[in-house]
Amino acid sequence: MTPLARLADLALPPRCPGCGEITGEDHRFCVRCWGSLRFLGPPWCALCHAPFDYDRGEGAACGECLADPPLLSGVRAAVAYGEVARSVALKLKYSGRLACAETMARAMARLMPEDADLLVPVPLHRWRIWGRGFNQAALIAGALSKSSKVPADMELLRRMKATPVLRGLGYKGRAKAVAGAFALAADAAARLAGKTVVLIDDVHTSGATANACTRTLRRGGAAKVSLLCWARVLGDEALD
Repeated sequence: MTPLARLADLALPPRCPGCGEITGEDHRFCVRCWGSLRFLGPPWCALCHAPFDYDRGEGAACGECLADPPLLSGVRAAVAYGEVARSVALKLKYSGRLACAETMARAMARLMPEDADLLVPVPLHRWRIWGRGFNQAALIAGALSKSSKVPADMELLRRMKATPVLRGLGYKGRAKAVAGAFALAADAAARLAGKTVVLIDDVHTSGATANACTRTLRRGGAAKVSLLCWARVLGDEALD
């Protein structure tokens, strides 16, 4: 380390993204926060990638997917939504802790689909961007693109309608709220044709927003759309 780097490290030491405790390196969680995170991955449903308690065999699907196959080709999430995962997401969105996007991307990178052609962040409406100053999904997508070398297109998918807060609306209410909210850039057909697209977001709840984005991308020519996110709300909490 250079003398200037040593001085900066003493003045601003690396801190846990979850609780703020001093750690050895940037983007590293303290032992307590790390231990409380539930990292997701196989075994999981072959269709929606909801985690299974045990390996049910290749191609096994959950009951919900068998009854109603999902639009998305899987939802891959680094961790289950919980206290620490929520803290990191809120620090990025509302406290301007932009480094949290890199923290999320590092955890998400291990689940990047091998056939990914293009990363597309879930867009925010321009009013939300004006108020917040950034789109957290775009920051995460940029960090993932840099590490994975999969290109990211930040302008391909656009949110044309300002939608209300979806929490508490229930599945039908959420689907209605985001209906018609998304559109593609004018030259999207050439950029999308036959591509395997990975939607990028911070938190996945009921899937209403991701499904609306998927419909728009598939209509525009995408061959396949999956979702990669930081945290996934599991169980009945997804519809709260």
